[in-house]
Amino acid sequence: FLTGVSRLFRSGYESASKHFNPADTEVNVAGRSFLVTGANSGIGKATATEIARRGGTVHLVCRNKERAEDAKGEIVTETGNQNIFLHIVDLSNPKEIWKFAEKFKNEYKLNVLINNAGCMVNTRELTEDGLEKNFATNTLGTYILTTALLPLLEKEADARVITVSSGGMLVQKLNISDLQSGNGTFDGTMVYAQNKRQQVVLTEQWAKAHRNIHFSVMHPGWADTPAVRSAMPDFYQKMKNNLRTEAQGADTVVWLAISPEATKLPSGLFFQDRQTVSTHLPLASTHSPPEDEEKLMEMLEEFSQKFKSTSPG
Repeated sequence: FLTGVSRLFRSGYESASKHFNPADTEVNVAGRSFLVTGANSGIGKATATEIARRGGTVHLVCRNKERAEDAKGEIVTETGNQNIFLHIVDLSNPKEIWKFAEKFKNEYKLNVLINNAGCMVNTRELTEDGLEKNFATNTLGTYILTTALLPLLEKEADARVITVSSGGMLVQKLNISDLQSGNGTFDGTMVYAQNKRQQVVLTEQWAKAHRNIHFSVMHPGWADTPAVRSAMPDFYQKMKNNLRTEAQGADTVVWLAISPEATKLPSGLFFQDRQTVSTHLPLASTHSPPEDEEKLMEMLEEFSQKFKSTSPG
């Protein structure tokens, strides 16, 4: 397991990247449209920048207007690409996501959705809707945004959905009995890991249900991002000299989003450094029965419908 962990640092990226084929990502994606959540910093911003550099139309979905506008300005300046659009959406607010998605569907096309936004709140906080904040953002937010945009993706050739997960999910078995982490002691790191396991399950389930869209989920490794600095300060202090750059963390996201090679592999798999990896550690008892995975989808569907506005327009 430890050798597995060391692969997640910068040195792991450097050795893996020796085997990358640079041609995979030397792709012109002009005319294709990409939506990246959590795009104003870290891996989201690095991903948006690389796609913009290759001519793609990029929709940045961010929560903080000021930081998002700064990020947009930097991406335009750095890449010379003017086709960068900004949408301010709080992904912990299901009603807001539905509203945004409905509007987006009427105005734009979409080829690739990148679910990158995430949060790791270390105390149990509830949103205004009474949802635990990590779950609301990482799992339900990802579920609603993806589900709402599937009809748009279904219309396009070579449509893809990539979700940025974390290797932390390897320590968690899917637990559908306590989605809001209301029982027992609250441990933000474990709740986050559970949400990331849920994202893996979502990806596998979507891949089965929507055959003409390519779904994937990936682990960026440990990168030096604002999220890591704020959510895991001790880890950051100890490890900061070994962390990947944001661009290294984003490399596999970009590869999954634009490379023709990525879609030659089956839909629904978990990736790290452009390779498929197992979603379970050897001998770990993290496998869950299929009915639990189906139940998770039902529960999320129920939640999501509750927040869908029925009012016209």
